[in-house]
Amino acid sequence: MCFVNVSNILIITMIQLTRSLSTVARSKRRVVVTGMGIVCPLGVGTQNAWKALVDSKCGITRLSEPDYDKLPCKVAALVPKGDSSHELNIDSHFTKSELRTMCPATAYALIASEEALEDAKWKPIDEADKRDTGVSVGIGMIDLVDVCMTYETLKKGYSKVSPFFVPRILPNMAAGQISIKYGFRGPNHSVSTACATGAHAIGDAFRFIRGGETSVMVCGGAEACISPLAIAAFCRLRALSTSRNDMPREASRPFDCDRDGFVMGEGAAILVLEELNHALARDAPIYAEVLGYGLSGDASHITAPSEDGIGALLAMDRTLKDAGIETSEVTLVNAHATSTPLGDAIEVKAIESLMGEHSKNVTVTSTKGAHGHLLGAAGNLEAAFTILAIKEGVIPPTLNLHNLDMKTSLRFAPHTNVKWNALTTRRTALKNAFGFGGTNACLCFTQYVD
Repeated sequence: MCFVNVSNILIITMIQLTRSLSTVARSKRRVVVTGMGIVCPLGVGTQNAWKALVDSKCGITRLSEPDYDKLPCKVAALVPKGDSSHELNIDSHFTKSELRTMCPATAYALIASEEALEDAKWKPIDEADKRDTGVSVGIGMIDLVDVCMTYETLKKGYSKVSPFFVPRILPNMAAGQISIKYGFRGPNHSVSTACATGAHAIGDAFRFIRGGETSVMVCGGAEACISPLAIAAFCRLRALSTSRNDMPREASRPFDCDRDGFVMGEGAAILVLEELNHALARDAPIYAEVLGYGLSGDASHITAPSEDGIGALLAMDRTLKDAGIETSEVTLVNAHATSTPLGDAIEVKAIESLMGEHSKNVTVTSTKGAHGHLLGAAGNLEAAFTILAIKEGVIPPTLNLHNLDMKTSLRFAPHTNVKWNALTTRRTALKNAFGFGGTNACLCFTQYVD
């Protein structure tokens, strides 16, 4: 077992974590989660993916195509394709002409949105309801294969370039397509903040509702950019795992001493957020309540997190202030932890610094061991799993966590799920998401209590 002592690295005086909650807490409209839809490497459908996660399944596989043979990384987490209930047959959802108008990430977002809206029982016919429903969905990266293939097509002649090329590569087109399909005329918003995209999209949607701009938001993120070029590019950044190409299930290992990089994943997760009274009036199902949202910038490096963890710490602290709660109410942190040597340790430092003596009561988990890192769809997929953990009282496991390489009083959930025993009357969690460029987001979810 190898250790890096992190207890003295963060200087807590860099930030005064004074809450002054009585002055910070404002009069706000309450926001709840009433629907969810998931398309991810663990399966298609929210319940399929959740069951696979809590049963310690893994959606990471070996990339067998010849184009990957000469690359250092040969593993990824792909959405399972096929005709089974947990698999995706995209041709059953779209016509060939429809698929020509959208990138795969947009298709994933549309499929997840349909499930989320069905789950929330919200497909309004009335024009006023449509105007009171908005969309906030982002994509982290465009499809590089589409760009390369279109450039090669251009060499054959201008007229060979698809008129849908530009709509396919615009990051806001998932939001646009969802809005068009259902006639939603509320805020039509898109976020593209690297690996914080999905969390920012949810947080922004939360603020739209809380601020009174709309009553319902369809929000989340999507990603489908796995290709030889994308894998090669991230390998050149030394960001991907390369040591377990023949053991794909073991490649993503957040917090573990032997972690060597993340595993790229794809998929989408969509939430339906709703103003509480609006949800109660129509007897909508309620999964959890959204309490707070915080953002920060590392102002440090284009790809590496700030070594002192100040960016992560600020995002979490601002979230708690926004939520109007104390650290003692939080007993779960669904970490960003991608399985990189530097990032995981820094995040643990930041969490322990925030929680202080309460750290011994906080469980930290990263579900990326099971589904890889979905980049722009990471924060929202993991937010969905955090919400399900709150509802079910079960903390999902961190796969492949054999040996921590840090001394900490925080708790973890290696290999198998654990029962969530909250210290207060409700289960409350933070969800972190960090992106290249030093952009950080944090969300706070809790059990809905009338």
